[in-house]
Amino acid sequence: MKNKTDLTNGSILNSLITFSIPILISSVFQQLYNAADTAIVGNFLGEQSLAAIGSTSAIFELIVGFALGVGNGMSVVTARYHGAKNYEMVKKSFAHALIIGLFITLTIMMIGHLGLHHLLKSLNTPLDIIDEAYSYIYIILLFVQITFLYNLGSGLLRAVGNSFIPLVILVFACFINVTLDIIFITRFNLGIQGAAIATVIAQTFSVAACFIYIYLKVPELLLSKVHFYLDKQLLIDLLTQGLSMGLMSSVVSIGSIVLQTALNKFGAIIIAAQVTARKVQFFFILPISSLATSLTTFVSQNYGAKQYPRIKKAINYSMFLSVFWGISSAILLRFISVPLIKTISGSNNVLLINTAKNYIAFATLFFAVLGMLLCLRNSLQGLGQKIEPLISSI
Repeated sequence: MKNKTDLTNGSILNSLITFSIPILISSVFQQLYNAADTAIVGNFLGEQSLAAIGSTSAIFELIVGFALGVGNGMSVVTARYHGAKNYEMVKKSFAHALIIGLFITLTIMMIGHLGLHHLLKSLNTPLDIIDEAYSYIYIILLFVQITFLYNLGSGLLRAVGNSFIPLVILVFACFINVTLDIIFITRFNLGIQGAAIATVIAQTFSVAACFIYIYLKVPELLLSKVHFYLDKQLLIDLLTQGLSMGLMSSVVSIGSIVLQTALNKFGAIIIAAQVTARKVQFFFILPISSLATSLTTFVSQNYGAKQYPRIKKAINYSMFLSVFWGISSAILLRFISVPLIKTISGSNNVLLINTAKNYIAFATLFFAVLGMLLCLRNSLQGLGQKIEPLISSI
Protein backbone atom coordinates (compact mmCIF):
# COMPACT_ATOMS: atom_id res chain seq x y z
CA MET A 1 0.00 0.00 0.00
CA LYS A 2 1.42 3.41 -0.96
CA ASN A 3 1.99 6.15 1.60
CA LYS A 4 2.39 3.55 4.33
CA THR A 5 4.78 4.06 7.25
CA ASP A 6 6.30 1.06 9.01
CA LEU A 7 6.17 2.08 12.65
CA THR A 8 7.78 -1.11 13.96
CA ASN A 9 11.15 -0.61 12.22
CA GLY A 10 13.61 2.18 11.45
CA SER A 11 14.22 5.54 13.12
CA ILE A 12 11.75 6.13 15.93
CA LEU A 13 11.81 9.93 15.74
CA ASN A 14 11.54 9.98 11.94
CA SER A 15 8.66 7.49 12.04
CA LEU A 16 6.78 9.55 14.62
CA ILE A 17 7.24 12.83 12.76
CA THR A 18 6.53 11.35 9.32
CA PHE A 19 3.38 9.69 10.61
CA SER A 20 2.17 12.64 12.68
CA ILE A 21 2.57 15.42 10.07
CA PRO A 22 -0.37 14.22 7.90
CA ILE A 23 -2.42 13.79 11.09
CA LEU A 24 -1.56 17.36 12.08
CA ILE A 25 -2.56 18.77 8.70
CA SER A 26 -5.71 16.63 8.77
CA SER A 27 -6.54 18.02 12.20
CA VAL A 28 -6.07 21.56 10.91
CA PHE A 29 -8.52 20.93 8.10
CA GLN A 30 -10.88 19.15 10.51
CA GLN A 31 -10.90 22.30 12.62
CA LEU A 32 -11.48 24.33 9.45
CA TYR A 33 -14.83 22.53 9.14
CA ASN A 34 -15.86 24.26 12.35
CA ALA A 35 -13.86 27.46 11.91
CA ALA A 36 -15.32 27.92 8.42
CA ASP A 37 -18.83 27.70 9.83
CA THR A 38 -17.87 30.15 12.58
CA ALA A 39 -16.07 32.66 10.33
CA ILE A 40 -18.63 32.61 7.51
CA VAL A 41 -21.59 32.84 9.89
CA GLY A 42 -19.88 35.63 11.84
CA ASN A 43 -19.06 37.63 8.71
CA PHE A 44 -22.30 37.09 6.76
CA LEU A 45 -24.99 36.58 9.42
CA GLY A 46 -23.64 38.63 12.31
CA GLU A 47 -22.89 38.28 16.01
CA GLN A 48 -26.35 36.90 16.90
CA SER A 49 -25.96 33.88 14.62
CA LEU A 50 -22.33 33.49 15.69
CA ALA A 51 -23.52 33.31 19.28
CA ALA A 52 -26.09 30.65 18.23
CA ILE A 53 -23.28 28.43 16.91
CA GLY A 54 -21.19 29.28 19.96
CA SER A 55 -23.94 28.23 22.35
CA THR A 56 -23.89 24.75 20.78
CA SER A 57 -20.10 24.38 20.60
CA ALA A 58 -19.86 22.23 23.72
CA ILE A 59 -22.61 19.91 22.44
CA PHE A 60 -20.93 19.79 19.03
CA GLU A 61 -17.64 18.83 20.66
CA LEU A 62 -19.42 16.20 22.75
CA ILE A 63 -20.99 14.58 19.66
CA VAL A 64 -17.93 14.75 17.43
CA GLY A 65 -15.51 13.98 20.25
CA PHE A 66 -17.41 10.85 21.26
CA ALA A 67 -17.63 9.61 17.66
CA LEU A 68 -13.92 10.36 17.16
CA GLY A 69 -12.97 8.69 20.42
CA VAL A 70 -14.94 5.51 19.73
CA GLY A 71 -13.54 5.25 16.20
CA ASN A 72 -9.96 5.84 17.32
CA GLY A 73 -10.36 3.50 20.27
CA MET A 74 -11.43 0.60 18.10
CA SER A 75 -8.63 1.43 15.65
CA VAL A 76 -6.14 0.84 18.47
CA VAL A 77 -7.19 -2.81 18.53
CA THR A 78 -6.78 -3.04 14.75
CA ALA A 79 -3.30 -1.47 14.96
CA ARG A 80 -2.24 -4.05 17.54
CA TYR A 81 -3.23 -6.93 15.25
CA HIS A 82 -1.54 -5.22 12.33
CA GLY A 83 1.69 -4.89 14.33
CA ALA A 84 1.47 -8.61 15.08
CA LYS A 85 0.84 -9.23 11.32
CA ASN A 86 -2.41 -11.03 12.12
CA TYR A 87 -4.31 -9.77 9.07
CA GLU A 88 -7.34 -11.98 9.53
CA MET A 89 -7.98 -10.35 12.91
CA VAL A 90 -7.39 -6.94 11.32
CA LYS A 91 -10.35 -7.62 9.03
CA LYS A 92 -12.51 -9.05 11.79
CA SER A 93 -11.86 -6.03 13.98
CA PHE A 94 -12.95 -3.75 11.12
CA ALA A 95 -16.19 -5.67 10.60
CA HIS A 96 -17.01 -5.75 14.31
CA ALA A 97 -16.24 -2.02 14.62
CA LEU A 98 -18.85 -1.29 11.95
CA ILE A 99 -21.46 -3.27 13.87
CA ILE A 100 -20.66 -1.54 17.16
CA GLY A 101 -20.61 1.90 15.54
CA LEU A 102 -24.03 1.37 13.99
CA PHE A 103 -25.67 0.63 17.33
CA ILE A 104 -23.85 3.39 19.22
CA THR A 105 -24.69 6.12 16.71
CA LEU A 106 -28.34 5.05 16.44
CA THR A 107 -28.57 5.30 20.23
CA ILE A 108 -27.03 8.79 20.18
CA MET A 109 -29.48 9.89 17.48
CA MET A 110 -32.51 8.68 19.44
CA ILE A 111 -31.39 10.25 22.71
CA GLY A 112 -30.59 13.51 20.95
CA HIS A 113 -33.90 13.60 19.10
CA LEU A 114 -35.79 13.28 22.37
CA GLY A 115 -33.69 15.53 24.59
CA LEU A 116 -31.73 18.06 22.52
CA HIS A 117 -34.07 21.04 22.92
CA HIS A 118 -34.38 20.39 26.65
CA LEU A 119 -30.57 20.24 26.89
CA LEU A 120 -30.23 23.64 25.22
CA LYS A 121 -32.71 25.09 27.70
CA SER A 122 -30.88 23.55 30.66
CA LEU A 123 -27.66 25.15 29.35
CA ASN A 124 -29.30 28.57 29.80
CA THR A 125 -29.16 29.24 26.07
CA PRO A 126 -30.59 32.78 25.57
CA LEU A 127 -34.15 32.70 24.29
CA ASP A 128 -33.33 35.01 21.38
CA ILE A 129 -30.92 32.44 19.87
CA ILE A 130 -32.19 29.07 21.11
CA ASP A 131 -34.29 28.22 18.02
CA GLU A 132 -31.44 29.11 15.68
CA ALA A 133 -29.00 27.11 17.80
CA TYR A 134 -31.31 24.09 17.79
CA SER A 135 -31.72 24.19 14.00
CA TYR A 136 -27.93 23.97 13.61
CA ILE A 137 -26.99 21.31 16.14
CA TYR A 138 -30.00 19.07 15.35
CA ILE A 139 -28.78 18.57 11.78
CA ILE A 140 -25.28 17.71 13.04
CA LEU A 141 -26.77 15.20 15.49
CA LEU A 142 -29.08 13.67 12.91
CA PHE A 143 -26.09 12.63 10.81
CA VAL A 144 -23.75 11.52 13.60
CA GLN A 145 -23.31 8.18 11.79
CA ILE A 146 -21.53 10.03 8.97
CA THR A 147 -19.15 11.60 11.49
CA PHE A 148 -18.45 8.21 13.06
CA LEU A 149 -17.87 6.41 9.75
CA TYR A 150 -15.31 8.95 8.57
CA ASN A 151 -13.43 8.82 11.87
CA LEU A 152 -13.50 5.03 11.84
CA GLY A 153 -12.30 4.82 8.23
CA SER A 154 -9.47 7.30 8.72
CA GLY A 155 -8.56 5.67 12.04
CA LEU A 156 -8.31 2.25 10.39
CA LEU A 157 -6.09 3.63 7.63
CA ARG A 158 -3.80 5.07 10.29
CA ALA A 159 -3.91 1.76 12.14
CA VAL A 160 -2.32 0.03 9.13
CA GLY A 161 0.29 2.79 8.78
CA ASN A 162 -1.37 5.22 6.34
CA SER A 163 -1.90 8.73 7.68
CA PHE A 164 -1.58 10.47 4.28
CA ILE A 165 -4.77 9.41 2.46
CA PRO A 166 -7.10 10.59 5.26
CA LEU A 167 -5.38 13.97 4.87
CA VAL A 168 -5.97 14.12 1.11
CA ILE A 169 -9.62 13.21 1.53
CA LEU A 170 -10.11 15.76 4.29
CA VAL A 171 -8.51 18.58 2.31
CA PHE A 172 -10.99 18.07 -0.53
CA ALA A 173 -13.87 17.76 1.92
CA CYS A 174 -12.87 21.01 3.62
CA PHE A 175 -12.96 22.90 0.33
CA ILE A 176 -16.39 21.40 -0.38
CA ASN A 177 -17.56 22.52 3.07
CA VAL A 178 -16.33 26.12 2.70
CA THR A 179 -17.78 26.42 -0.81
CA LEU A 180 -21.16 25.07 0.23
CA ASP A 181 -21.16 27.25 3.35
CA ILE A 182 -20.91 30.36 1.22
CA ILE A 183 -23.44 29.15 -1.37
CA PHE A 184 -26.06 28.01 1.14
CA ILE A 185 -25.75 31.13 3.32
CA THR A 186 -25.32 33.87 0.71
CA ARG A 187 -27.21 32.49 -2.30
CA PHE A 188 -29.90 30.21 -0.88
CA ASN A 189 -30.40 32.21 2.35
CA LEU A 190 -30.50 29.05 4.48
CA GLY A 191 -28.96 30.85 7.44
CA ILE A 192 -27.27 28.86 10.15
CA GLN A 193 -28.88 25.64 8.87
CA GLY A 194 -26.93 26.06 5.64
CA ALA A 195 -23.67 25.80 7.59
CA ALA A 196 -24.80 22.53 9.19
CA ILE A 197 -25.98 21.06 5.86
CA ALA A 198 -22.66 22.00 4.22
CA THR A 199 -20.75 20.23 7.00
CA VAL A 200 -22.83 17.06 6.62
CA ILE A 201 -22.43 16.96 2.82
CA ALA A 202 -18.67 17.45 3.08
CA GLN A 203 -18.40 14.68 5.69
CA THR A 204 -20.46 12.37 3.46
CA PHE A 205 -17.92 12.93 0.69
CA SER A 206 -15.16 12.05 3.18
CA VAL A 207 -16.84 8.76 4.09
CA ALA A 208 -17.41 7.74 0.47
CA ALA A 209 -13.84 8.58 -0.56
CA CYS A 210 -12.34 6.83 2.46
CA PHE A 211 -14.19 3.55 1.96
CA ILE A 212 -13.68 3.55 -1.81
CA TYR A 213 -9.94 3.89 -1.20
CA ILE A 214 -10.01 1.02 1.30
CA TYR A 215 -11.88 -1.15 -1.24
CA LEU A 216 -9.44 -0.37 -4.06
CA LYS A 217 -6.09 -0.09 -2.29
CA VAL A 218 -6.07 -1.72 1.15
CA PRO A 219 -6.41 -5.51 0.84
CA GLU A 220 -5.80 -6.07 4.56
CA LEU A 221 -9.10 -4.24 5.25
CA LEU A 222 -11.24 -5.94 2.58
CA LEU A 223 -14.17 -7.69 4.24
CA SER A 224 -16.22 -10.76 3.44
CA LYS A 225 -19.27 -12.27 5.08
CA VAL A 226 -17.24 -14.46 7.43
CA HIS A 227 -15.64 -11.46 9.13
CA PHE A 228 -19.04 -10.35 10.45
CA TYR A 229 -19.60 -13.60 12.39
CA LEU A 230 -19.52 -12.46 16.00
CA ASP A 231 -16.35 -13.07 17.98
CA LYS A 232 -17.40 -12.38 21.56
CA GLN A 233 -13.91 -11.69 22.92
CA LEU A 234 -13.05 -9.36 20.04
CA LEU A 235 -16.40 -7.61 20.37
CA ILE A 236 -15.80 -6.94 24.07
CA ASP A 237 -12.24 -5.74 23.40
CA LEU A 238 -13.37 -3.32 20.68
CA LEU A 239 -16.39 -2.10 22.62
CA THR A 240 -14.50 -1.43 25.85
CA GLN A 241 -11.57 0.21 24.06
CA GLY A 242 -13.88 2.34 21.92
CA LEU A 243 -16.14 3.36 24.78
CA SER A 244 -13.12 4.11 26.98
CA MET A 245 -11.76 6.64 24.47
CA GLY A 246 -15.23 7.90 23.58
CA LEU A 247 -16.15 8.46 27.21
CA MET A 248 -12.77 10.07 27.82
CA SER A 249 -13.58 12.66 25.15
CA SER A 250 -17.08 13.01 26.56
CA VAL A 251 -15.84 13.73 30.08
CA VAL A 252 -13.84 16.68 28.76
CA SER A 253 -16.84 17.84 26.72
CA ILE A 254 -19.16 17.54 29.72
CA GLY A 255 -16.82 19.90 31.53
CA SER A 256 -17.20 22.27 28.58
CA ILE A 257 -20.99 21.96 28.78
CA VAL A 258 -20.89 22.96 32.45
CA LEU A 259 -18.75 25.93 31.44
CA GLN A 260 -21.18 26.74 28.60
CA THR A 261 -24.08 26.76 31.08
CA ALA A 262 -22.38 29.54 33.04
CA LEU A 263 -21.27 31.47 29.94
CA ASN A 264 -24.72 31.49 28.35
CA LYS A 265 -25.95 33.70 31.20
CA PHE A 266 -23.67 36.52 30.03
CA GLY A 267 -25.34 37.00 26.64
CA ALA A 268 -24.45 36.82 22.96
CA ILE A 269 -21.21 38.88 22.95
CA ILE A 270 -19.49 36.80 25.64
CA ILE A 271 -20.66 33.57 24.01
CA ALA A 272 -19.23 34.74 20.68
CA ALA A 273 -15.96 35.73 22.39
CA GLN A 274 -15.62 32.34 24.02
CA VAL A 275 -16.28 30.32 20.87
CA THR A 276 -13.80 32.48 18.95
CA ALA A 277 -11.11 32.02 21.60
CA ARG A 278 -11.64 28.27 21.66
CA LYS A 279 -11.20 28.10 17.87
CA VAL A 280 -7.85 29.89 18.16
CA GLN A 281 -6.81 27.69 21.07
CA PHE A 282 -7.71 24.47 19.26
CA PHE A 283 -5.53 25.33 16.27
CA PHE A 284 -2.49 25.79 18.49
CA ILE A 285 -3.15 22.62 20.46
CA LEU A 286 -3.33 20.57 17.25
CA PRO A 287 0.43 19.81 16.99
CA ILE A 288 0.32 18.37 20.50
CA SER A 289 -2.85 16.35 19.98
CA SER A 290 -1.69 15.11 16.55
CA LEU A 291 1.60 13.87 17.98
CA ALA A 292 -0.30 12.12 20.78
CA THR A 293 -2.67 10.52 18.24
CA SER A 294 0.26 9.19 16.21
CA LEU A 295 1.85 7.93 19.43
CA THR A 296 -1.26 5.83 20.11
CA THR A 297 -0.86 3.99 16.80
CA PHE A 298 2.93 3.76 17.22
CA VAL A 299 2.63 2.22 20.69
CA SER A 300 -0.17 -0.13 19.63
CA GLN A 301 1.69 -1.48 16.58
CA ASN A 302 4.94 -1.93 18.49
CA TYR A 303 3.11 -3.54 21.40
CA GLY A 304 1.65 -6.07 18.98
CA ALA A 305 5.14 -6.60 17.51
CA LYS A 306 6.65 -6.87 21.05
CA GLN A 307 9.05 -3.98 20.34
CA TYR A 308 8.98 -2.60 23.88
CA PRO A 309 12.21 -0.49 23.85
CA ARG A 310 10.83 1.43 20.84
CA ILE A 311 7.74 2.30 22.87
CA LYS A 312 9.75 3.83 25.72
CA LYS A 313 11.92 5.92 23.39
CA ALA A 314 8.90 7.13 21.43
CA ILE A 315 7.19 8.34 24.62
CA ASN A 316 10.30 10.29 25.66
CA TYR A 317 10.61 11.94 22.23
CA SER A 318 6.93 12.85 22.21
CA MET A 319 7.01 14.35 25.70
CA PHE A 320 9.94 16.60 24.79
CA LEU A 321 8.38 17.79 21.52
CA SER A 322 5.03 18.47 23.19
CA VAL A 323 6.52 20.57 25.99
CA PHE A 324 8.65 22.51 23.48
CA TRP A 325 5.62 23.32 21.34
CA GLY A 326 3.46 24.17 24.35
CA ILE A 327 5.93 26.80 25.56
CA SER A 328 6.62 28.18 22.06
CA SER A 329 2.96 28.55 21.08
CA ALA A 330 2.10 30.22 24.40
CA ILE A 331 4.73 32.88 23.68
CA LEU A 332 3.66 33.30 20.05
CA LEU A 333 -0.01 33.79 20.90
CA ARG A 334 0.85 36.72 23.14
CA PHE A 335 1.61 38.65 19.96
CA ILE A 336 -0.87 37.37 17.36
CA SER A 337 -4.06 36.50 19.25
CA VAL A 338 -5.91 39.77 18.51
CA PRO A 339 -5.62 39.59 14.68
CA LEU A 340 -6.72 35.95 14.81
CA ILE A 341 -9.73 36.83 16.97
CA LYS A 342 -10.79 39.59 14.57
CA THR A 343 -10.41 37.31 11.55
CA ILE A 344 -12.42 34.40 12.97
CA SER A 345 -15.17 36.43 14.62
CA GLY A 346 -15.51 39.06 11.90
CA SER A 347 -16.11 41.53 14.73
CA ASN A 348 -14.46 44.73 16.00
CA ASN A 349 -16.46 44.71 19.24
CA VAL A 350 -14.00 45.70 21.98
CA LEU A 351 -15.66 43.57 24.67
CA LEU A 352 -15.62 40.50 22.41
CA ILE A 353 -11.96 40.96 21.46
CA ASN A 354 -10.71 41.64 25.01
CA THR A 355 -12.67 38.72 26.47
CA ALA A 356 -11.34 36.31 23.86
CA LYS A 357 -7.80 37.63 24.31
CA ASN A 358 -7.92 37.08 28.09
CA TYR A 359 -9.30 33.57 27.62
CA ILE A 360 -6.44 32.65 25.28
CA ALA A 361 -3.76 34.25 27.50
CA PHE A 362 -4.82 32.15 30.48
CA ALA A 363 -5.39 28.89 28.59
CA THR A 364 -1.96 28.94 26.92
CA LEU A 365 -0.22 28.80 30.31
CA PHE A 366 -1.16 25.12 30.49
CA PHE A 367 -0.31 23.94 26.96
CA ALA A 368 2.95 22.25 28.06
CA VAL A 369 1.16 20.38 30.86
CA LEU A 370 -1.56 19.33 28.41
CA GLY A 371 1.11 17.99 26.04
CA MET A 372 2.60 15.73 28.72
CA LEU A 373 -0.86 14.53 29.75
CA LEU A 374 -1.90 13.62 26.19
CA CYS A 375 1.34 11.73 25.48
CA LEU A 376 1.09 9.63 28.63
CA ARG A 377 -2.63 9.00 28.30
CA ASN A 378 -2.46 8.05 24.62
CA SER A 379 0.47 5.74 25.31
CA LEU A 380 -1.64 3.88 27.87
CA GLN A 381 -4.44 3.63 25.31
CA GLY A 382 -2.00 2.21 22.77
CA LEU A 383 -1.08 -0.47 25.29
CA GLY A 384 -4.75 -1.42 25.53
CA GLN A 385 -5.34 0.18 28.93
CA LYS A 386 -8.93 1.34 29.29
CA ILE A 387 -9.61 2.36 32.90
CA GLU A 388 -6.54 4.47 33.75
CA PRO A 389 -6.90 6.97 30.85
CA LEU A 390 -10.60 7.36 31.61
CA ILE A 391 -9.91 8.02 35.31
CA SER A 392 -7.27 10.55 34.24
CA SER A 393 -9.89 12.43 32.21
CA ILE A 394 -12.37 12.45 35.05
